[in-house]
Amino acid sequence: MSVKVTGVDKHSPAARARIKAGDTLISINGHAIADVLDYMFYAAEDRTEVVCERDGKERKSVIYKSEYDDLGMQFDSFLMDQKRSCSNKCIFCFIDQMPPGMRETLYFKDDDARLSFLQGNYVTLTNLTDKDIQRIIDMRLNINVSVHTTNPELRCKMMHNRFAGDKLRYIKMMAESGLMLNCQIVCCPGINDGDELRRTLTDLYSLMPNIQSVAVVPVGITKFRQGLYPLEIFNAETAAQTIDVIAETQQKSLEKFGTRMVFAADEFYLTAGRPLPEGDFYEDYPQYENGVGLCRSLIDEVDSALKVAEYDGGKRKVTLACGTAAAVVHKMLAEKISQNFPDVELNVVPILNRFFGETITVSGLITAQDLVAQLKDLDLGDELLISKAMLKADEPIFLDDAHLDDVRRELGVKITPTANDGFEYLDNVLGIHY
Repeated sequence: MSVKVTGVDKHSPAARARIKAGDTLISINGHAIADVLDYMFYAAEDRTEVVCERDGKERKSVIYKSEYDDLGMQFDSFLMDQKRSCSNKCIFCFIDQMPPGMRETLYFKDDDARLSFLQGNYVTLTNLTDKDIQRIIDMRLNINVSVHTTNPELRCKMMHNRFAGDKLRYIKMMAESGLMLNCQIVCCPGINDGDELRRTLTDLYSLMPNIQSVAVVPVGITKFRQGLYPLEIFNAETAAQTIDVIAETQQKSLEKFGTRMVFAADEFYLTAGRPLPEGDFYEDYPQYENGVGLCRSLIDEVDSALKVAEYDGGKRKVTLACGTAAAVVHKMLAEKISQNFPDVELNVVPILNRFFGETITVSGLITAQDLVAQLKDLDLGDELLISKAMLKADEPIFLDDAHLDDVRRELGVKITPTANDGFEYLDNVLGIHY
């Protein structure tokens, strides 16, 4: 295997070794280089022997650098290879429930173990081989695994992949090798909840302490499910039952290992109408990116921010638009803020998701067209706050490809995207922009 060098950083170890754009990287310390993991792993040593090919001739360079410093070579893509796509057709896959006509990148199903290590993505392991797993073990790569169930037959059914059950052995192989795994379970009522969830959590508990954390998240169902497996959403009763099943493993894991191991997504508590756990319940918030503890974290941070905040800006009216699930949390925060600052009025407007269907209740899946349609006739005050999760990470574009500036013009109001950070949240409500 080899990969083309497309650039070399100035003053880098590779530049000092006279490696140039257009060279082909053949090996590092005698190991063939196929992708970014090979490059990072084999180039970590302070003495690095690099073999490149130029004009049909191989050229060897011995580079001395600080351990783990990057060699400074650039490649055509971050992975130095193509992303690996998903080989499953999961019954709960959100991408299969997307309407046609959206931007192409939204339909790509990523299932790449390299991105799991580098960026925290979750992978099903179904497109990996024993050799791939051994490489992960040899390189000591802690990855995130989409488990869903440890019942082999049920996993095959849920993923619509006849190999999905057999690949469960990879979880045990990695854990027993000493790797630390984060896991995810997309829970579907009547399928992998109840006793099936209890079995899955028991099996994962048996691999402790090498399971760092497990997130149980509820299935999301859009209105675009024609021809797909019939699924139901959680209601107050089934959400409460799921919280109770999770609590069984939490208790025994806490007693034996000092960690609860498994956590329910915020949506379960909001759907069940149960109080959110306190902040210390979430320990170090290991599953924050999976929607576990976001609400509690925001509440606690706003409380901290209120203790030090000052405001003398006079009368101010702000609107906050959010998904229907978290509206109760934002309304509670609005009351706290008004008690501390009587001149500040924060109105919370839950947005019904008519684009994907009203069963989708999270803020991150709200589109520009739903925002405009449901806010255009309202008095939005001095400013409209929205969640940053509604926009692409690298540019202010909504899921329906509308630009934030277009929405500003349509609504005729200043719009400020706000992170799930209590201090930023309060600053934006008070109009304090740095």
